Amino acid sequence: MTSVRPRSGREAYHPLIKEVIVVEGRDDTVAIKRAVEADTIETGGSAIGAHVIRRVRLAQERRGVIILTDPDHAGERIRKIVSQKVPGCKHAFIPESEATLKGDIGVENASPEAIRAALARVHTEMPEAETLIDWDDLITTGLVIHKQAAARRMKMGNLLGIGYGNGKQFHKRLRIFGITREEFAAALSQLEAEEQQSNE
Repeated sequence: MTSVRPRSGREAYHPLIKEVIVVEGRDDTVAIKRAVEADTIETGGSAIGAHVIRRVRLAQERRGVIILTDPDHAGERIRKIVSQKVPGCKHAFIPESEATLKGDIGVENASPEAIRAALARVHTEMPEAETLIDWDDLITTGLVIHKQAAARRMKMGNLLGIGYGNGKQFHKRLRIFGITREEFAAALSQLEAEEQQSNE
């Protein structure tokens, strides 16, 4: 987060986000503004118009952009479209478990604390980044080709702040977000400790 300034009301401080946050709809904007002081651009769903992309591109040039879409299939599709059309965006992810209310998944369901946590862990895409964690690493750690692989990727994605993806998507995110072997190992250790606790 870029800076913090005092705000009147119940919260003594309200984080001020320099970048413009790309969200899906009006309810997401309301949730964002409960958590931080920020400007948003709403995509209006997955049929993203050229005018929205122009606004995102201008925001990226002037202030930078953070994409914060719903942690579901539609949200991932929107994230992919925007990041392809406007290279260099930052990404923030809210775990599905923290964005779900009565079966509905969306940023609008996340608490201010969950939104602030996601925005505190933004990742910038580095398409030309070298591969630090290879496919064999994912096999040996049970993140692919394992009966619990999907559940483990979900937990690892939350711990690393890169969201959920299938095997190939997860591997790509590890690379383009520059996740180091040290970060990967630390998250894996935490995952295994949590699994051990739940099995006791």
